[in-house]
Amino acid sequence: MTETNRDYDFHREHHTELLTVNMGPSHPATHGTVKFLLTLDGETIENIDVEVGYLHRGFEKECEATTWNGVFPYTDRLDYTASVLNNVGYAMAVEKLAGITIPERCQYIRVIVSEMARMSAHYTTTAAGALELGALTAFIYFVEARELLWDMLESVCGARLTHNYVRIGGVISDLPADFKQNIKTVFATNRKLWVDFDKLLSKNRIFIDRMRDVGGISREDAIAWGFTGPCLRAAGVPYDVRRANPYLVYDRVDFAIPVGETGDNYDRFQVRMEELEQSMRIIEQCLEQMPEGPVNINNPDFRQASKDDIFTKMEPLIFQFKTVVEGHKIPRGEAYAAVEGANGELGYYVVSNGGGHPVKMRVRPPCFQLTSALPLLIKGRMIADLIPTFDMINLIGGECDR
Repeated sequence: MTETNRDYDFHREHHTELLTVNMGPSHPATHGTVKFLLTLDGETIENIDVEVGYLHRGFEKECEATTWNGVFPYTDRLDYTASVLNNVGYAMAVEKLAGITIPERCQYIRVIVSEMARMSAHYTTTAAGALELGALTAFIYFVEARELLWDMLESVCGARLTHNYVRIGGVISDLPADFKQNIKTVFATNRKLWVDFDKLLSKNRIFIDRMRDVGGISREDAIAWGFTGPCLRAAGVPYDVRRANPYLVYDRVDFAIPVGETGDNYDRFQVRMEELEQSMRIIEQCLEQMPEGPVNINNPDFRQASKDDIFTKMEPLIFQFKTVVEGHKIPRGEAYAAVEGANGELGYYVVSNGGGHPVKMRVRPPCFQLTSALPLLIKGRMIADLIPTFDMINLIGGECDR
């Protein structure tokens, strides 16, 4: 602007005004029930209010109305793309409260299925982000990779989407006998699909222009807003719960923590891509190290007897009836446990009065903090930048709903 037109007001001179647009709460590109109240100057976002909570599932109150083991199906539905991770986080919180140490083989199995869940989430996030920028072929490549992974998870727990596999004190059953060989075959295919996907996008001029220098955040702001997971690591902060507070057997496996530099959408995309390879490395090491042995604790106070015993012996049958109706009695107290979820630190705070169900349940959903900072990331950008930024934040409605 020159010195002669410093007081020039475009809106007044041209009789224009800002436009308010409601986007959502069920927009097809928002991956969940969230509403954006946008204030637009042309195509530029002047302001944005983000409203979450349209799902109204009431997860925490539902958990307080069921038994400790009855909570697991609810955890599956927090982040449906990484349901086993939610199982593991909740089980660890209850086991911490009860003072239970699970068998070593079970710890390896939980790491394996957790990393498979992380891969499932990263395939979904990166593929959906590519699709919404027009890259249909890339989307199909990673959908195929995810389907192969879901075949393996289905062989483990019998479910296709909400993989309900973990229980207090263990898991529902051991891995199938052919799991190790089958996972090698799947990983060989998935690594080829990863290369194809990477070739289509990572050096694609259109994709880079839509992702680079969009939705960026400094490492100081990311920490201040409570970022964790890939979005924090994309900003250059190498925080990972698996390394910062090791749990299960993560301290026995070698893996890298990919980090970005600018914290923009492209860095978030690249961090997730690298983490796919790291998850496969972790699973391969666990399969090599995993010892033989039980996959459940041998303690009827916290873990039901096998079906063979329940169907043939009176005492296990009576105990099974009582615990299904009344729930296992978890000692009085409170505990918090966290895992590295697909979106970041996923924590469970549970309170017991010594009865068969939680009296208080609270979840720390990582995408809640990420979504809170969306106005900071998107103000001043074009409206077309909103969807790729939202994709890389990866809000999951079931997890974020308050």
